[in-house]
Amino acid sequence: MAWFFVEIRYVQEKFGEVRPRHREFLTKLADDGVVAVAGPLTDGTGGVTLYQAEDETALLDIINQDPYYLEGAVAERTIRGFNPVIGAWVPA
Repeated sequence: MAWFFVEIRYVQEKFGEVRPRHREFLTKLADDGVVAVAGPLTDGTGGVTLYQAEDETALLDIINQDPYYLEGAVAERTIRGFNPVIGAWVPA
């Protein structure tokens, strides 16, 4: 499994209405162990999520189902591979 850091920038006029469905989507993924942490940026422009998936193709299959993406609330999305080496939830 690989880790991916995903940052999105909101379409300001749309994200508020879609937020409850987006959070429900991420909560299910967190319950399934796919999302490690997620939340909005403090400046209100977007959010970040740390996902675990087999590869980037599998990640895209997942994040393309996000209501923010499906309902046009994502202005920009950046995906970066991530290699966690230190932290309370990183296996020793």
